[in-house]
Amino acid sequence: MTEEIKMAIEEAGSSMENSMEHLANELAKIRAGKATPSMLDSVQVEYYGTPTPLNQVANINTVDARTISVQPWEKSILDDISKGITNANLGLNPQNNGELIMINVPVLTEERRRDLSKRAKAEGEHAKVGIRNSRKEANDFIKSLKNDGASEDMTKNAEIDVQDLTDTYTKRVDILVENKEKDIMTV
Repeated sequence: MTEEIKMAIEEAGSSMENSMEHLANELAKIRAGKATPSMLDSVQVEYYGTPTPLNQVANINTVDARTISVQPWEKSILDDISKGITNANLGLNPQNNGELIMINVPVLTEERRRDLSKRAKAEGEHAKVGIRNSRKEANDFIKSLKNDGASEDMTKNAEIDVQDLTDTYTKRVDILVENKEKDIMTV
């Protein structure tokens, strides 16, 4: 019986960790003023009739804090890359010089910074919902074990362990979102 409880707690922790990884990926997509190659992670390019992630058809580098360069492996897809960046609706204006694509990342306005900060908070809330769902699943499983004959002390302790895990991950979400907000609001 204790093995089942341990496994339920480990599974909840694994699920919570997945929520954290998803949050980190979503926060990386929110730009904070500095140009980074990860800003283009959501860009899909039409490559031989198939939507393909940009980073699979080109090298993406930052020239300086405000400029991204995209060098395709085949020059014939330069126009498709420009279209893909424009269609991704990132607020970026790609400039094709025939060899590579240069993207000047505009300075964020105060209003845009606030919007991005709200988006970061919303992503944090989504992660917390995922963590709470993991807690609920683990607690439901523990309660079912109680109905199957597990001792009340054992199930109570397991529920406390799950809550401690939940509190730890919730604090990590808050720290991650707070750091991202600082990053966004720094001019």
